Amino acid sequence: MMNALGSSSRSRPVTMAGRFCASFIPFFAIFEALVFSVANCCSIRRTHHQRKFRYGLRELKQLAGETRFTVNEVEALYELFKKLSSSIIDDGLIHKQEELQLALFKSPCGQNLFLDRVFYLFDEGKNGVIEFDEFVHALNVFHPHAPMEDKIDFAFRLYDLRQTGFIEREDVKQMVVATLMESEMDLSDDLLESIIDKTFVDADADRDGKISKEEWKAFVLRHPNLLNNMSLSYLKDVTTVFPSFVINSEVED
Repeated sequence: MMNALGSSSRSRPVTMAGRFCASFIPFFAIFEALVFSVANCCSIRRTHHQRKFRYGLRELKQLAGETRFTVNEVEALYELFKKLSSSIIDDGLIHKQEELQLALFKSPCGQNLFLDRVFYLFDEGKNGVIEFDEFVHALNVFHPHAPMEDKIDFAFRLYDLRQTGFIEREDVKQMVVATLMESEMDLSDDLLESIIDKTFVDADADRDGKISKEEWKAFVLRHPNLLNNMSLSYLKDVTTVFPSFVINSEVED
């Protein structure tokens, strides 16, 4: 996980932030796989269900008004979403254990912490499926021009595994361990505990053994590299990156 700890105490917090940041890598690899796997058009057997896509021009314009995307880009994202949401169950929804797992991991069974976190954060309604508006809202957080506050909040919720409103030591440990498993990397227990210890020394200002939202924000502002992967440049021009999803639209942005 990146370079060894720096020898000087001055360099340790920065190095520690880099190590802490590394636990985001599998999450964003999954995220990008989710988007780009669909562009290649999966050839998976579909189960058809009668469900109409309910997004017309008015709804697309509304989503554009709520996000950093133009109306044409929201249209392109809609085509992307329809392709993904119909890859197995053609009902206009993204299902966790079916679409996401098959598309990203090529496996119909098994658990993955990062998959769970991706799905939990995308699923705003917490009803077990991702709808198009939720899909767009989640992608908007990763837009290069999205407010830093949104990115900080998203990253905090990524680590708040138990939804307690705090990042706890066990949360960080689970994420780092999951990172090592995804990356097929080995780290001694002592070094793992050292990473967690130094993270909390730097981030836990009141020394209560957990990181609050305010402490997290201060920690990230001291180590902005933690958010390096929170901006995906291709979202600045979706229609160029995904030309196969550009539709003949009469909408002028």
